[in-house]
Amino acid sequence: MITTFNLPLCQEYLAEYGDWRGLQREAAALGCAGIEGIWAGEELAAELPADLLQGYHLTFFPDWLDMYRNRQTAVKNKFGNMAIAFEHYGGWGPECLLRRYREDLARAERLHPRYLVFHVSDVSLEEGFTYQWQHSNDEVIEAALEVINALLADYAAEAPWEFLVENQWWPGFTFTEPQQTERLLNGINYPRKGIMLDFGHLLNCNLALHTQAEGAAYVQSMLDRHGQLIQAVRGVHLHYSLSGEFVQRHTGQLPPWWENAYYAVRSVYCYEQVLQIDRHLPWTDEAVLPVLERIAPAYLTHEFNVGSRLERRKMVAQQKKLLRKGGVL
Repeated sequence: MITTFNLPLCQEYLAEYGDWRGLQREAAALGCAGIEGIWAGEELAAELPADLLQGYHLTFFPDWLDMYRNRQTAVKNKFGNMAIAFEHYGGWGPECLLRRYREDLARAERLHPRYLVFHVSDVSLEEGFTYQWQHSNDEVIEAALEVINALLADYAAEAPWEFLVENQWWPGFTFTEPQQTERLLNGINYPRKGIMLDFGHLLNCNLALHTQAEGAAYVQSMLDRHGQLIQAVRGVHLHYSLSGEFVQRHTGQLPPWWENAYYAVRSVYCYEQVLQIDRHLPWTDEAVLPVLERIAPAYLTHEFNVGSRLERRKMVAQQKKLLRKGGVL
């Protein structure tokens, strides 16, 4: 099993490690093979060690489906005007979205990761507060398959990476409905495909969970429900989130300031809302160990939202200690 921790590829995060080699030494000290990186808007440094980046999380737009389907009225209602939408997406329409993803695939080619991670979900800022979904899981999966197959068409013969779809609790791929999971996997025209199962995202689907033990049992129940499909789970994003009480108290309607706020202001508050829902905390309960043993993932990423090297080191070490104790590592 190849273990990593997540890190945006930018100088802000790198600075605490000195340089890329310093980051590589930190990963080794934590018992990790490297990192799962994601592009953060900066030109990638030429000196980035080839063996540091084990996985690459493709860039994504949380809210993309209406733009991809050329639904200008829907998009204008979300952004306030089309100029803001054009600036946000870097253009307009399906070719714009494919161009942005192809640019990111070109970065991945330079870095030679073992696997890519791709979000299959769609959620607007408004939905993040209302939890009243505008699109069905099937609608998002259908469009995502169009995008995925267009992106991978030039790589299918060589298949340089494993292509792993990641579950969310937003509309799209949730890993709660086996038929939808099967439709997604079967629809990808690429030989080396699979699932990056995000434990925290899966727990966010069940608002009744209160403890890590209940969360581990819920993941087990979803594995049971998926039967032989769990063989497609190649990787795990390991963290937990128990935010059901928060969601029940703070969603269902738009906040009173929403109507008069600009899109940029809404974005800030929505991001803070997401951080309260998707908490990315380290597992401490041994109840998760049988789940990991059952999956036996090829890749395991310690995935946390942290602001400093010290916080990241502490959380990764805490989770690694649990895994070693249970003999998973």
